[in-house]
Amino acid sequence: MDPEFFKYLEECDKELLEFNDDGIADDQESDEEPKSVPKEEPKESVKPITMEMVDSWCKGAEDGKIGSIRSILQAFRRACHYGEDSGDNSAPKFSVMSGSVLDKVMHYVLKNMDSILRQLLGAPSSGGKKEKISELMMTNSWKRNGNLMRVYLVNAFHMITEMTDDQMIAFTILRVRASAVFLAAFPSLLRKYVKTLLYTWARGRGAMPFISFLFLRDLCVQVGPDCLDTCLKGIYKAYLVNCKLSKSISGSKLQHIQFLGNCVKELYTVDPQSAYQHAFVFIRQLAVILRGALTERGPKTSKDKKQKERNKPTNKQLEKSYQKVYDWQFIFCLELWTGVVCGCSSEEDFRPLAYPLTQIIHGVACLVPSARYFPVRIRCVKMLNCIAEATGTFIPVSSLLLDMLEMKELRGRPDGGVGKAVNMFNVKQVDKKMVKTRAFQEACIYSVVDELAKHLAQWSYSVAFIEMSFLPLVQLRNFCKTIKADRFRKEMKDLIRQVEANVEFISAKRAGITFPPNDPAVDSFLQAEKEVRSSPLSEYVATLHQRAQNRIDSLDETSVIVGAESSTFSKRLSEAQKQQEEHDDSEEPIAFSKNLLAEKKKTKAAKEKSKKRARDDDDVPAEEDVVEDLVLSSDEEAEDENDGLGSDEDGSAPVEDDSDEDFVDPDSAWKKQKEKLKKRSKYQPSNKASSKTKRKPHPKKKAKH
Repeated sequence: MDPEFFKYLEECDKELLEFNDDGIADDQESDEEPKSVPKEEPKESVKPITMEMVDSWCKGAEDGKIGSIRSILQAFRRACHYGEDSGDNSAPKFSVMSGSVLDKVMHYVLKNMDSILRQLLGAPSSGGKKEKISELMMTNSWKRNGNLMRVYLVNAFHMITEMTDDQMIAFTILRVRASAVFLAAFPSLLRKYVKTLLYTWARGRGAMPFISFLFLRDLCVQVGPDCLDTCLKGIYKAYLVNCKLSKSISGSKLQHIQFLGNCVKELYTVDPQSAYQHAFVFIRQLAVILRGALTERGPKTSKDKKQKERNKPTNKQLEKSYQKVYDWQFIFCLELWTGVVCGCSSEEDFRPLAYPLTQIIHGVACLVPSARYFPVRIRCVKMLNCIAEATGTFIPVSSLLLDMLEMKELRGRPDGGVGKAVNMFNVKQVDKKMVKTRAFQEACIYSVVDELAKHLAQWSYSVAFIEMSFLPLVQLRNFCKTIKADRFRKEMKDLIRQVEANVEFISAKRAGITFPPNDPAVDSFLQAEKEVRSSPLSEYVATLHQRAQNRIDSLDETSVIVGAESSTFSKRLSEAQKQQEEHDDSEEPIAFSKNLLAEKKKTKAAKEKSKKRARDDDDVPAEEDVVEDLVLSSDEEAEDENDGLGSDEDGSAPVEDDSDEDFVDPDSAWKKQKEKLKKRSKYQPSNKASSKTKRKPHPKKKAKH
């Protein structure tokens, strides 16, 4: 070293001469966590990290001293690996730090390291784009100190994947989110972050899902198309995993699924042109499933009766084909893409998807014309009304609702008693006993009135409303004549009265026009009244909406709002920021040391138990254990090394699978695993089979004697 430069460092930055860069050099080799090399003899004396050292490093880091920044990052690395062992033949490597020092290091680095490194590297004070990072990577400051940012991101990622406390994970993700744009410089680390954030978003609790989504959205906006395609595909598949439910759904689960769906919609609106390709593929998958359910019903026209009977599927086959469509996963996917298409209706790229999606929804509503599946039909009508309102196109929804009124379950008198109240949005089908109850009949008729009024109100300002409402009025009057319940007759008469009032409203306005029906001036007809919503049907629909909301709140104890009003992003964002500010100002920070010690004790106890089991199993014959146990354990370990999120049983959805048949059968993965287990059972040693054959003759011998 140059003597003059040595004197300069001795006077200005003495800590840089005392710095040991072993830990930083280990992190510089790869994006993955460095594996500790076991040493033959552990060091007898290790210099502990004290609070005075940390305070001096923090002060030097704020002043921009590189030696202090490297020292505090090395301490941060030791804190992230707190309690881990370097090997069986060596002493603990990262245990020379007290709990208070660890908490100080973790909080300081997570709160201040982003701004310190940005100032050191000459990056913008906040945010940024991938192009800016690409330019920054060509500078001398990045070549000298760019590895410091990678060390910070790698060790923070280690904390996110190793911790189990939701509050600690959410705090770490929130702080590392400020440095999201720098992940563009490290592609392999970026992929790991995306996969982990998708898991915490789908499976987390509290504030963790929302903070993880904000991190993912920042990556899509700042990094660009390289990250956007992976996030769009991964977030949809993670959403599918959460939609596998039973027949009924609780209010809290419905609210969680609506929040996840709103997150997916928000992410797909970041770049509609790129999102169109993914949306087209996933909507096509839904169409393939519906086509499979329709084709299993057999040919509709066949001249030969014997051939028609021969090709007729069994009841079990029909039930299986219907179950793939009338499944919560399929229904929630339809609602998701309805929300995406309606949210991007102003974009020219997404408007072509409205027609095929409408065809799929209409086919689902007409698939099984049975009263047991009325809840699914009501959901489909609700989706069609949303598409019609967003795109401004006419969709014939009234036929689906008026066909329900023609069925005997709604016309006749129910003979199953009063029954329990039915929430049409918490069930996808009802049993045969529920169909005959008065409560089910009431829920269906009220839902028909609400959706039919909403459909007619959308076109209550059209020039052709008089012709459009003629057939619905005729069928509603016929229903009033045949219905026996007075309250249902009164409900229908109120709707008929409002439709007739709107007909008079349109006829009065239409009498003064002079342009023909094909004139472009038709689009501007009653435009001022439409903006104010002053038609009789619009005012009537507002009262019906409030009544329906009160009815749902009375049925559901959690008062879950069904529709676009639930899980508002701005409200959740303000609440999350307020909670974080209160937490920062509080005197009790997150105790990383206590949680990390508890986690390491659990892992050590689990390792000891596994070792004891291995010792106990040494006496068992190896022929029966080696075949299956080794294969299963190696598969699980390979998955853990590749994913970093746990096994598939924890609900982690594949992110990098490009196949279009992922959604065709929701239970395909389980079926494949079952087939593998059957094949393995065939190749087991023959000792078990021989022992079974020897045990069979014993009862026969006893019978002879």
